[in-house]
Amino acid sequence: MKRLKENISSKYVEAANRLRSKTARRRIVAYVESYDDVFFWRTVLSRFENETRYFEVLLPSTRTLERGKKSALMRVLEERVGRDMIACVDADYDYLIQGASETSRKVVSNPYVFHTFAYSIENLQCYAPSLHNVCVAVTLNDSQLIDLVEFMRQYSTTIFPLFVWSIWHYRRSIYNEFTITDFNHVIDMGGFNLRNPFATIFNVRRKVARRIAMLQRRHPDAKESYLRLKKELITELGVTPADTYLYIQGHHLFDKVVMPILGKICSQLIREREMEIRRQSIHKTQMRNELSCYSHSTQDIEQMLKKNLSYVMSEPFRRILQSVEEYLAL
Repeated sequence: MKRLKENISSKYVEAANRLRSKTARRRIVAYVESYDDVFFWRTVLSRFENETRYFEVLLPSTRTLERGKKSALMRVLEERVGRDMIACVDADYDYLIQGASETSRKVVSNPYVFHTFAYSIENLQCYAPSLHNVCVAVTLNDSQLIDLVEFMRQYSTTIFPLFVWSIWHYRRSIYNEFTITDFNHVIDMGGFNLRNPFATIFNVRRKVARRIAMLQRRHPDAKESYLRLKKELITELGVTPADTYLYIQGHHLFDKVVMPILGKICSQLIREREMEIRRQSIHKTQMRNELSCYSHSTQDIEQMLKKNLSYVMSEPFRRILQSVEEYLAL
């Protein structure tokens, strides 16, 4: 029985579907990379469930508890995915390098492999137009201390020229000369001051310009190929300078950019609300009760970000839905 489960394929699931009642819904197995991906892909695939089909989102292996893109894609390498078995993964750089590696070729060319278009689910959870709402959910304070959409737009346009260089290196398989880690080090904000938030952008812009100058000296003949790639990213792959943050490494965006910003904002909003309670309280007992009630009503920032579903309004999410529609039309 174990060997049968280990060698399950799309054809196996399809055969099992045929053995069921004619009125039974078709079962489509969707393999994802990790526990955190299960809910995200359910929000995608549940939109396409009806009286004729349903999706079951599973981890790659319940026997060995394997995780990660490689284990999910084993079914691609072994030609197991198909009409009734699909793989759902983070795009990482595989989407943007457009077949420059074996994994990338599988991700972008196999009709039964679906990806996030954005670098990862974490990027979508940090969808800029939703960040103010996350702050409100955490603090129950609707004051807007800074324009987060504008901040992320400026941050994105600042790092975009260097981001093109990053993709340029990965497409040529010379990423060891300028790795994602190197890129993340340059675009690191190095702190965030709520009183002067856009000073952070200036600091990043200075570091980006310095690294670009170094790369231009190292690759003096790259101008034409760089500009060609830049145009392709914008016009064909949907990466605009204003939303570059959606395509950088998800962990870096979540942990090093968005969390520090929201941490400072939410701390200030909570302090403002507590000061308001102190001012409006008639006596100390009422103040203590109100502060205690408010404290128990606030939420954890990281958990609110992970529960943030506003990415359904984003362009990458729309493209995910379109890719599923195309698969169902096969």
